[in-house]
Amino acid sequence: MIDTEYKSTPPVLSSHPHLLTGQVGYLNQCKATIQSFRVLGGTKTTMQITSSLVLFVSVLWMTAFNPAGSKASPFSCRVWAEPQMPDFSMNGDFIIGGIFSIHSYMKSEQNTYTTMPPQPQQLHLARALEFTINEINNRTDLLPGIKLGYQIYDSCSAVPMSVKAAFQFINGLDPVINDTDACLKHAAAAVPAIIGESSSTPSIAMDTQVTVLSPLQHSLFQVSHSATCACLSEKSQFPAFFRTVPSDHHQAAALARIVKYFGWTWIGAVRSDTDYGNYGMATFLKAAQEEGICVEYSEAYLRTQPRSKLERVANIIRRSTARVIVAFLTAGEMKFLLEELARQPLPPLQWIASEAWITHPDILRFNICAGAIGFGIPRSVIPGLREFLLDLSPAQASTSPILTEFWESSFSCNLKGRTDSSKFQRECDGSEDIHALQNLYTDTSQLRNTNLVYKATYAIAQAIHGVICNDTQCDKPNKLILDQLKRVNFTTKNGYQVNFDSNGDPVAAYELTNLQFKKDGTLDFVPDKIFTHTGLAFDCFSNCCCLSQVPVSVCSESCPPGTRKAVQKGRPVCCYDCIPCAEGEISNKTDSLDCVHCPPEFWPNAKQDVCLPKPIEFLSWDDTLAIILTVFSITGAFMSVCIAAVFYKHRASPIVRANNSELSFLLLFSLTLCFLCSLTFIGRPSEWSCMLRHTAFGITFVLCISCVLGKTIVVLMAFRATLPGSNVMKWFGPPQQRLSVLTFTLKQAIICVIWLKVSPPFPFKNVKHCKDKIILECNLGSSIGFWAVLGYIGCLACLCFILAFLARKLPDNFNEAKFITFSMLIFCAVWITFIPAYVSSPGKYTVAVEIFAILTSSFGLIICIFAPKCFIIVFRPTKNTKKHLMGKVPLKAL
Repeated sequence: MIDTEYKSTPPVLSSHPHLLTGQVGYLNQCKATIQSFRVLGGTKTTMQITSSLVLFVSVLWMTAFNPAGSKASPFSCRVWAEPQMPDFSMNGDFIIGGIFSIHSYMKSEQNTYTTMPPQPQQLHLARALEFTINEINNRTDLLPGIKLGYQIYDSCSAVPMSVKAAFQFINGLDPVINDTDACLKHAAAAVPAIIGESSSTPSIAMDTQVTVLSPLQHSLFQVSHSATCACLSEKSQFPAFFRTVPSDHHQAAALARIVKYFGWTWIGAVRSDTDYGNYGMATFLKAAQEEGICVEYSEAYLRTQPRSKLERVANIIRRSTARVIVAFLTAGEMKFLLEELARQPLPPLQWIASEAWITHPDILRFNICAGAIGFGIPRSVIPGLREFLLDLSPAQASTSPILTEFWESSFSCNLKGRTDSSKFQRECDGSEDIHALQNLYTDTSQLRNTNLVYKATYAIAQAIHGVICNDTQCDKPNKLILDQLKRVNFTTKNGYQVNFDSNGDPVAAYELTNLQFKKDGTLDFVPDKIFTHTGLAFDCFSNCCCLSQVPVSVCSESCPPGTRKAVQKGRPVCCYDCIPCAEGEISNKTDSLDCVHCPPEFWPNAKQDVCLPKPIEFLSWDDTLAIILTVFSITGAFMSVCIAAVFYKHRASPIVRANNSELSFLLLFSLTLCFLCSLTFIGRPSEWSCMLRHTAFGITFVLCISCVLGKTIVVLMAFRATLPGSNVMKWFGPPQQRLSVLTFTLKQAIICVIWLKVSPPFPFKNVKHCKDKIILECNLGSSIGFWAVLGYIGCLACLCFILAFLARKLPDNFNEAKFITFSMLIFCAVWITFIPAYVSSPGKYTVAVEIFAILTSSFGLIICIFAPKCFIIVFRPTKNTKKHLMGKVPLKAL
């Protein structure tokens, strides 16, 4: 930051330790206050407010102490206090800045920003920048005649340290500048670009400073190797930000697809309470909702928060029913959470990891992470890097406090000449072999973010190369470098393509990684497959990350086919009850939302998961009931034929002649037809059988009743004709009897013909009478025709019954009227009870009832009328004489 002193006026913006501490501290305090009210959906507003606060404070200082139109005498531009020296530096024509989280946290309670607190070292990123710049400087095809330099600062994973480092890049290292024009343009050509920061929140704060200082003719841009927040893709807010690491937008969507693929619909979510965690989780939750995934809880945690917050998050995880946890956490916060969870036994948990911790070595010591799956930055190889890292001697280590700290902590000894070091008891004696070390610094088999630093450095070099080659003299080289960076497109020495889209983002590429136990029982990374931006919308992991045992994590078990889901009131949509489908409905898929009705001719199976054709029911020939009725029908017809044979053989006997043998034979013939017509009701209904069964039944029964009616009239008139002067029998002779039978039968035939002509019976599939089967029956066509046929039979039967009842007291030997009366009584009783039984009988039993009525009434007639006569003819032949019949006639009856 440039501090200008106008005579005795206070400085515009100070890099004095106390003032800078106050400024940055104030901004962080504001940000902390805002974040305390932050909800997951409000992260963008928080970031905008933070940027506005930085801009407001900066402009306030400049406008308050630089009145408009003030023209002072010659002045000097100076930095208050001594500038902080970079941890690693090298001069050059162009200086590339580097800000890395070499240390993971700050130990001191009060930061004075004057001394570096002792911290564990993580040097590989900073030294990768050194290696890359040395490699570029040794090339003749890139920036020929131009030497790149670097200045690298350690942010200690703290936003204030990152902001201070950014100010330091803008201020430069010269404490005093005695040039009017140079005061405002001092740093314009010194550091055109910064590689870093290692996380999203510091990157947001640093990029905000570029926006604030743009009125000072300065253009400083950053290319981050590790800031993945999707918010940084907004070019309207972060125009000077680029990165070589993919945006979390792609990762969050891919993680949601993983969860969906394994069928986990009930998950927990834990995130870092930072821009990285909040924006990443917000994107994931949106994608998860689209995939139908429910979240039991979503908790945020930051390692600087009180321990009670960490304990609360751990207890929520322990008490939850979700067995899958999506963790959008940094490696440090994930480590703290795992340490807290390991204090008490846990049920098996499936972790879904973000790229920040899935490949971090510290995670391998936690067995509860076994089976964790997530997307990491792809591994890579940088030729020559390992040799560069191992080319470190005690003398070289002594030149840098950080390298000294690394050397001493790695070999547990104090370097020679270190009078202020009492950390270790022994002094390094030169026998230390850096090649024997096995730590993050020397391990080049897992180069991930290191390669992103490598690519970022080359991208800046290519942009500078483009400017130098196209315009050797320019007033605003940084602005031109920024424009050139947007268009870079090249392949690095180790074969990686580097370019940026309109948002400053690279092509997304991730390595699907799984944590699995090795044979020795230790955890290790199991990389599987690399997905590019075109492959992140994958639908299948059939060849990826074969989990030995996929856990189940659902709020409710899947509803099997035959049931439907009913959401539980007041709970997420993933919590539901399984309700069996209603009668006549099915569901043929798991977790069906609704059941569907089967078509009319189909019915569900027992599990209600498939519609099966309804069984068709009719009185078939192989049915037991049909066989029984057929036997009775044939038996009745056989009896009729046998009786006719007996009557024919004894046709000259008095008892046959006395009972009107002609009508008797006609009656026996009609009864035979009545017995046989019942067979037309058995079997599969067809058009012809439907028309035949009802018409044959109606006509044969009318013929039968007509014969009985004729016999009744003859008996009645025979005794009336014996009265003196009566000649009534001439009207009831054999011709008249035949004509009456024909007339009665012809009327029924006419009714049947009209019925068949207007609306005949037809086969019909009745799907309404029985819900689970189809009744194949004969539809009556015209109900009027059917009931007209039955009504006509009923009228004749009633007339016959009345006449027979009147003749019941005539002399016994010549009188069969009482037998006719009894037979008609049975006939009427059967058909009166037939009507309700016919209407209420289901399915094939409707036809059986009708057959039973036909057979019963026919048997009633044949037994009541012909059985007594046959008994006398066969078993009492002595009574079958004219003398016997005439001797029994009482005189008073004449």
